[in-house]
Amino acid sequence: MADLLITNGAVLDVVAGDYAEADVRIADGRVVEVGPGLRAPDVSTIDARGRFLIPGLIDAHVHVIAATADLGSLSTWSPSYVAHRAAGLMGAMLDRGFTTVRDVAGADFGLHDAQAEGLFRGPRLFFGGKALSQTGGHGDPRPRGGHVHDPHPCCAGLSRLADGVDGVRVAARDELRRGAHHLKIMASGGVASPTDRVDSVQYSIEELRAIVDEAEAANRYVTAHAYTARAINRALEAGVRCIEHGNLLDESSIALFRDHDAYLVPTLVTYWALHREGTEHGLSQDSWAKVADVLDAGLRGLELAVRGGVPLAYGTDLLGGMQRHQAREFSIRAEVQPPIDVIRSATVIGADLLQRPGELGVIAPGAYGDLLILDRDPLVDLGVLAESRVETVIQGGRIVAATDA
Repeated sequence: MADLLITNGAVLDVVAGDYAEADVRIADGRVVEVGPGLRAPDVSTIDARGRFLIPGLIDAHVHVIAATADLGSLSTWSPSYVAHRAAGLMGAMLDRGFTTVRDVAGADFGLHDAQAEGLFRGPRLFFGGKALSQTGGHGDPRPRGGHVHDPHPCCAGLSRLADGVDGVRVAARDELRRGAHHLKIMASGGVASPTDRVDSVQYSIEELRAIVDEAEAANRYVTAHAYTARAINRALEAGVRCIEHGNLLDESSIALFRDHDAYLVPTLVTYWALHREGTEHGLSQDSWAKVADVLDAGLRGLELAVRGGVPLAYGTDLLGGMQRHQAREFSIRAEVQPPIDVIRSATVIGADLLQRPGELGVIAPGAYGDLLILDRDPLVDLGVLAESRVETVIQGGRIVAATDA
């Protein structure tokens, strides 16, 4: 852990939406004081005069092992090779200012522990292990002519197959045993899966409720991949706490989000990227053809959710080389939301979703010492984040990335 004093910065209160000229003192990796005229002898000091300080960013939908968009091929890669590729992808996320990420299929306790122990540079990692998918669902990578599915836990991959109430209970308990911070389920069809339709619904209500029961028994929660209102509504009614994507939601979905205090994580940038360059990074032509089904609906769904007051976390869901576009989600969201609300999605709302309010997403006593120093005001020019023009990235009180400026 590191001690650090940052002086004379304009510190953003993301909840209030305004700045205060203040110093920030970090000790043992956490913020201990925020205010004017702070002193800390024999501590590293940064003069942030004329700069803007915001909390470290949170991306609530990543796949750190997805070094290719050909997700079915991951299970054929060496686990050690996958780990090295993941470390590189996570280091790049940190450089863009994301000090915390939530992996929603693929990462495991090994990557979590290695990052926490400082074995490689990367964001704090919250992980859900392998997503649960029904046979023939969004997490089933087999083509129509395939029959064999290798469930071996050592193999890299984003999902595991589980069917029936007993089957999903065992799978849920197993992922929780491995340390998952949440469970991820495939509740509808998807783009990158070979045999399902985007508008399909997946898992029975009884199976969904069994998974939610197991998560709640372990004081964890369930998040669901779902596109259509039908799939979203079934998941929310079964007790799922968070919906990923949600492009095709409708007014009935908005009411259920509010009734169940549930979160939505739109991932609009991934459809923009898949449409432009998905096939270059391993996406099959059949999967690419499905992108149009959700691309145009994304902004309309976001507008509905914003008007309905649904809590929105920041997520990207990018695959392979397209992960370099991670920050572009800021500019896409800004077509619908004011800059402060987009920033809240990537900070304080993300922290609430991760069940770490007050520890992440804020610059306040008791929070982790994760913050960014910017040379432009993101409330005026959100491009400073959308284009990853971050001057300094601080994680746990340590400078982990800095420009030469």
